[in-house]
Amino acid sequence: MSRKPILNSQFSILNLIKSMRLRTLPLSLAGVVCGGLLAMAHQGGNWWTFALVMLTACSLQILSNLSNEMGDYRSGVDGEGREGPAYGMANGLTEKQLWRAINAMVVVCAVSGLLMLLFSFQFSIFNFQFASLLALGAAAIWAATHYTLGKNPYGYVGLGDLFVFIFFGLVSVLGSYYVIAHALILEPYLLLPAVGTGLLSVAVLNVNNIRDMQSDRGIRKTMPLRLGERGARVYQTALVALGFACFVSANLYCLVLLPLFVWHAVGVWRRSGKRLDPMLPLLVLSTFLLSLLYSIVWFLELSLRAKYGC
Repeated sequence: MSRKPILNSQFSILNLIKSMRLRTLPLSLAGVVCGGLLAMAHQGGNWWTFALVMLTACSLQILSNLSNEMGDYRSGVDGEGREGPAYGMANGLTEKQLWRAINAMVVVCAVSGLLMLLFSFQFSIFNFQFASLLALGAAAIWAATHYTLGKNPYGYVGLGDLFVFIFFGLVSVLGSYYVIAHALILEPYLLLPAVGTGLLSVAVLNVNNIRDMQSDRGIRKTMPLRLGERGARVYQTALVALGFACFVSANLYCLVLLPLFVWHAVGVWRRSGKRLDPMLPLLVLSTFLLSLLYSIVWFLELSLRAKYGC
């Protein structure tokens, strides 16, 4: 038996994994971990539901990454002048293979999201809450696939920042809280991390767009192209500062992570082009650690309040 088909298959799988951009997954988990832990501490809930919330968030992130690569490939953004890392299609992954992966991930997202809601509502599906969350899940799948794909991708007309803030911040934190707790308490300790996660997620997108200004020019509209390179760095600094401040204002323990965000901000001002790429995973990991620390502290505090009635 020839080893060539086996090697080609392994090569395709490796390229597909590159296209999934797994280094971005901590960002998708940041909001749902925060909302989920706060819900478990304050209202109680099913840990299986929490696990499915995290699985659904990761699945949506992978779907978004695969769809973005297809959209950028077809539009010409991922051409020779691109400054970012080379993903699957730049290394031999075919358009047909990527389409199959995108369609498969749509199914995975739908199944995971449906199971999440079934566990959440204990298979009681004939109610307004279930129907509303099902519609929100469908909107999340649409948003994941249409950032750069479709006839009018919103990422190409300058709406990427808004959608990222909504889905990675507000929907991620508040939505995961609601799915687990079946209630939504609009307290500062819940609203502030929702806004903060959204701002820091927009900052991840923005530093990516600063890096890719040359290849994006003339193809899509981004905030850095509208603001100019210096204006985009000021915008980046404001996003990071305000996002971090949202967490710190409700949990002073978060100050221990300040050096990571200062390191990122300094790097954004000192680097340009391809040299900005390391600032992306740094901000992704920093945001996840910030959300995790915030969530653990509040989880312990809310659990003690519930136990001792204080």
